[in-house]
Amino acid sequence: MATRLSSRLLIHLPAPAAAVTTTSPRLRKPAAARTASYRRRRPRLAVSAGATPSGGAVAPAAPAGENRDAGLTPDEAQRLVEFLKADLPHLFDNVGIDRSAYDDRVRFRDPITRYDDIDGYLANISLLKVIFRPDFYLHDAKQTGPYEITTRWTMVMKFSLLPWKPELVFTGLSIMGVNPQNLKFCSHVDIWDSIQNNEYFSLEGLVEVFKQLRYYKTPDIETPSYLVLKKTANYEVRKYPPFSVAEAKGEKLTGSSGFNNVTGYIFGKNASSEKIAMTTPVFTQASDDKLSDVSIQIALPMNKDLNSLPAPNTEAVTLRKVEGGIAAVKKFSGRPEEEIVAKKEKELRSQLLKDGLKPRKGCLLARYNDPSTKDFVKRNEVLIWLNDFALE
Repeated sequence: MATRLSSRLLIHLPAPAAAVTTTSPRLRKPAAARTASYRRRRPRLAVSAGATPSGGAVAPAAPAGENRDAGLTPDEAQRLVEFLKADLPHLFDNVGIDRSAYDDRVRFRDPITRYDDIDGYLANISLLKVIFRPDFYLHDAKQTGPYEITTRWTMVMKFSLLPWKPELVFTGLSIMGVNPQNLKFCSHVDIWDSIQNNEYFSLEGLVEVFKQLRYYKTPDIETPSYLVLKKTANYEVRKYPPFSVAEAKGEKLTGSSGFNNVTGYIFGKNASSEKIAMTTPVFTQASDDKLSDVSIQIALPMNKDLNSLPAPNTEAVTLRKVEGGIAAVKKFSGRPEEEIVAKKEKELRSQLLKDGLKPRKGCLLARYNDPSTKDFVKRNEVLIWLNDFALE
């Protein structure tokens, strides 16, 4: 899984998950709030048939002379799966993946990059670390063929060569072939969720890269964290942890009614006259099918416990905890006028139903920018919460 803008984009990556549980995902946060916990050094993994290192996994070795036509044994498959779950999170940290788990001649392919040996692939990973500072999240790994392990993953990158440092997000599968003779990985083919043509060289894949380079202005202040579980051509599926909001009654999705009440609360109009840091975006939530029962919300800083927050001075403002969960999100720029937002909501809901997902009634509009921001760089999002979502 790797990604390179000029020469390789996403090659080494992960597989279907039975549910939305992930392997130790680190949720997306503003740059100031991010940590480097995933870069903590751990012992490298052994892939020979020797003793298992502490905290590591061992890829099984094929018994000499054994008939391998039947495929991996359950024990071999499980050990390879556990090995990948332990090894792949090190893809872009200072430990790195264990090259001894791969044949020297390995067929790496993604929609816009290819390599035929392990040295080329590892050199590309090193380049990606410098240019993109990637974050890699492994959601699942499982056997999908006699000599095949498939992983499902998310990769988030910042393209540092552009002044606005756009964030590129890719999700998908890596289909990893296993050599029956030595049980090392001999092929690695990436499938992106956001395109149809995943063959090398895919013009559709290149267009997808350039689409993600466009500029959306996002204020450099705290925002509710999330992890993108799946990015399609039309929307993202995100996992949000719980967060708290100050909330007031609104009139319509794109209106400002109630905004002064909630901003007044965080600017000190509360029982202890405490000033609370501003966050982004401003949410307006419609809880009915007609998008008419509206409230306006400002997310409170993640380090603020709901029980320790000062009480509002007015009954117009309430504090509550949003339970989080899985939301489908459609991003767009421009001025978020009522008819435009209603159209985006309708398009998103239709796409979700077409894809067999279960959207809840109502939606949220997220507005990230103040009114003075140029319309063409504004970041707006329509969010619809989902029921019973599972990564396939």
